[in-house]
Amino acid sequence: MASLHLMLASAMAIASRSLPELVSMPRGKSFVAHASDLVPMTSTPINPDWIVNGEPQARTGEHSRGHDDAALTAIWDCTAGEFRWFFGWDETVMILDGEVHITADDGTERMLRAGDVAFFAGGTWASWRVDNYVRKVAFLRKPFPKPVALAYRLRNLLRSNSQQGIAA
Repeated sequence: MASLHLMLASAMAIASRSLPELVSMPRGKSFVAHASDLVPMTSTPINPDWIVNGEPQARTGEHSRGHDDAALTAIWDCTAGEFRWFFGWDETVMILDGEVHITADDGTERMLRAGDVAFFAGGTWASWRVDNYVRKVAFLRKPFPKPVALAYRLRNLLRSNSQQGIAA
């Protein structure tokens, strides 16, 4: 019975996204724009257990947040050091300044420089080595719970003609 309730709740969540005219828009900003270097930054220390080498100092500035709190855009920077990082959310980053050496848990290595874009799946770890400084914009999204994700994929399969937009 609990699984039936979960499936029904999942279907309702998907339907509410598919029929925006039936759901009132939440109050709040619908457009936010800032120069990335003007976003107020606050110290966000890296978990000391994650630090491998050095004394990296990180800061974060929240640029914007989705009305449903499932998406976030932030500016993040960090001084020299080496550390492991756990991605609790799906995260796409674009390096704005500096560079970082990334080693994913599968052994993939890549240096990211200004202009490079990378994706990190939620629930994964990566090693970061910052030789001097790095600044990025991060686009974060909470992954759907597995039953909701499955229902969402099923809905997409049932749609006709694949003429839906990229954000369908």
